[in-house]
Amino acid sequence: MNQKAVVLDAQAIGRALTRIAHQIIEKNKGIENCVLVGIRTRGIFIAERLAVKIEEIEGKPIPVGELDITLYRDDLTKKTDDQEPLVKGSDIPVELKDKKVILVDDVLYTGRTVRAGLDAIMDLGRPSTIQLAVLVDRGHRELPIRADYVGKNIPTSSSEKVVVELQDVDKVDQVSIFEK
Repeated sequence: MNQKAVVLDAQAIGRALTRIAHQIIEKNKGIENCVLVGIRTRGIFIAERLAVKIEEIEGKPIPVGELDITLYRDDLTKKTDDQEPLVKGSDIPVELKDKKVILVDDVLYTGRTVRAGLDAIMDLGRPSTIQLAVLVDRGHRELPIRADYVGKNIPTSSSEKVVVELQDVDKVDQVSIFEK
């Protein structure tokens, strides 16, 4: 794959997350009964960064959980040596019943990852609402899913790939477009 362009650098990612944090607070009239739930892997790190920004603004912490959607995928590919799905587990620090859950992921593409996340959340409890926050929306939806909070809309062709790299796992903060 050839890198075509870096569309967000570290500073732009920071600004996008600050904007999303403000939008979450505004839409929910504060953070009462809110919980951020990041989808493994990069969604967790984005949720943690949003939690820091929200706490800076509101002066109080917001709970952050991590969601493993492996068993909810309709395209399960990663398996262990014995051909079983590789499950890392979810860690949600609060009861989700009657909470405002903000599901967080890095890229919204077909909508299938988000659908799996919705199924996983519903198995953990019945929140009052589920909202979706993504760093990048690249279009090409296969399911009727849209984000409530978007860091950046990046129109792409289906021959391109959007790659989000985060300091926490990739040692750099940037979003790039690659030609497949």
